[in-house]
Amino acid sequence: MNTDINGIGTTTSEAPTRTTLLECRGMSTGYGQMAVVRELDLHVDAGEVVALIGPNGAGKTTTLLTLAGELTPMAGEVRWKGEVVKSPMHQRCRNGLGYVTEEKSVIMSLTAQENLRLANVSNADALELFPELERLLKRRAGLLSGGEQQMLTLARALCRNPQVLLADELSLGLAPLIVKRLLSAVREAADTRGVGVILVEQHVRQALDVADRVYVIQRGRIALSGTAEEIRGQLHEIEAAYLSSAFD
Repeated sequence: MNTDINGIGTTTSEAPTRTTLLECRGMSTGYGQMAVVRELDLHVDAGEVVALIGPNGAGKTTTLLTLAGELTPMAGEVRWKGEVVKSPMHQRCRNGLGYVTEEKSVIMSLTAQENLRLANVSNADALELFPELERLLKRRAGLLSGGEQQMLTLARALCRNPQVLLADELSLGLAPLIVKRLLSAVREAADTRGVGVILVEQHVRQALDVADRVYVIQRGRIALSGTAEEIRGQLHEIEAAYLSSAFD
């Protein structure tokens, strides 16, 4: 059973054995001398989508930055395929990590096609993932809508065949239909290519539709964890206890 600090509990069902790709154990991290996240334990397995949810300021982005290698843990460790890893983010990305930040990582002055080429992604691969981009390939990225830019961003990340994808607020400011489209692509990557995904997402209900497991983070600590089905079953209690500003 997983129990939160206010006594809300879940009974975790049996899950098939999978290979753990990325995890942290007892991880505390932050900025300067200030720890924002404390004693975190979490992991993502191959072919699994894990949602990390919580209110603004809870430490979600800080957690992803540390898992990616942009921040160094103050305590504890990060493990990649079972081995402690201390390499910087650019090296982790070369070794199979994909990271989509909350800011759309496209070059606005380049066309969509040029953005793909810069990431060493073919048009064909990108269009297989998002056929909607075909008519936009020769348009400058700065002239695309927010949703189109994020499709381009996600195509650049997934078409490089990462083993793990960290996605921070993939759907920030986007319409629900676009959010569904993006999250469906993430789910498909996990199912068909075995990508392990850690997803920070403001659209909590839609995140639960694609996630296998969920961690709820509050004030820098994991307050609750369980399967997506278990968390959905306690949605109202969890919202009242932790996520008053996190639900749509």
